[in-house]
Amino acid sequence: MNKPELWTNHFFAIITANGLLFASFHCLLPTLPLYIASLGASGTEIGLIAGIFGISAIFIRFFTNDLVTLLGKKKCLYIGIFLSLIATISYAFFTSIQMLMTARIVQGLGFGLGTTFAAALAIDIIPASRRGEGVGYFGLGNTISMGIAPAFGVILLTGFSAGFLFAFSAAAAALAIISTRFCGTTAADKPHSISPQLHKSIPFRSRFFETGTGFPSFFTMLFGIAYGSVNTFIALMAQEAHIGNAGLFFVTGTIFIFLSRTFGGRLYDAKGPFWVMLPGIVSYTLALGLIILSASLTSLLIASVFYGLGAGLIMPALMTWLFSSVPAERRSSASATYYNMLDVGTSGGIIIFGSVAGLTGYIHMYDYVLAIMFLFLAVFLFQHFFKPADPRRSVCSGKE
Repeated sequence: MNKPELWTNHFFAIITANGLLFASFHCLLPTLPLYIASLGASGTEIGLIAGIFGISAIFIRFFTNDLVTLLGKKKCLYIGIFLSLIATISYAFFTSIQMLMTARIVQGLGFGLGTTFAAALAIDIIPASRRGEGVGYFGLGNTISMGIAPAFGVILLTGFSAGFLFAFSAAAAALAIISTRFCGTTAADKPHSISPQLHKSIPFRSRFFETGTGFPSFFTMLFGIAYGSVNTFIALMAQEAHIGNAGLFFVTGTIFIFLSRTFGGRLYDAKGPFWVMLPGIVSYTLALGLIILSASLTSLLIASVFYGLGAGLIMPALMTWLFSSVPAERRSSASATYYNMLDVGTSGGIIIFGSVAGLTGYIHMYDYVLAIMFLFLAVFLFQHFFKPADPRRSVCSGKE
């Protein structure tokens, strides 16, 4: 039996649009704080501007059901990318902290919409029988952007000027809009596709946390705590351990995230989430243990191999599992749930473990991050072996 086609023009276009949106975001992630600091902002103001982004992204996802009902997913994606573009252009002209904060809020709103509806459109485009594989490939644009865009942003800011940085970010967003034009639409992507009766019956809490996604949502939040802590503090940990060139951790990690995504999705479709998540959790837990023990760049790079393999297996598996837990008409809300829980975990982990590091140092801080991954493993195994299966859904196969 022939597999349904995955690599259509529409699928390639949505991968490209998503990757460019993330490139526009990631090139500003390490550089915007530097730019704001050069304008005389205090540490508190820099933290507030950085933090308000995630809050506004979570806020806009409360309204995804209303927006998709009125406009459809593709138009919502256009709006999200356009808001990101406007915010990026604004950075080049705003010099006051208040106006920069306003622009950051707008970018957060745009990024919240863009990521939510890019994922929802991708799920509609991907054949159900190849959903795990398709979601894995869908995230490659983000993976590549995460590995390249931050370094390129630093080069533009330090080697040229902030104007070049913001021009690159704006160009990436503009190209994302063009790529969206070629994504096509599906029968499910029509305004008013959700009946008023069904829409009114949806609980308000489902705007943040979609009903029926309990375990994958909880695991997404737990992984966000560990993932955000590694991404944020690994350079400071390396500095504390007197390890140079710590940026290579992310270069190596990105390579192995890329590699694991190429086979993790196929394994998900064939075996289900357990056989992808379990090796991913074990690999990521091992990475944290190696980070704690690292005393040289070589040992840190070995840790980054397991970090990349673990993250590349866990993240697309969680997204696929979560999408497979809801009816087709609830995928926009499921997408919002995934990114909300990831943002909550990431933001919360950074705040909590940043405070812990102030007391213990960055190396010993990772002892507590490691404990989070042991909790993740314990709850995941309990869920798999003791939670009754739901016969209404074929979650393990990704089929509907």
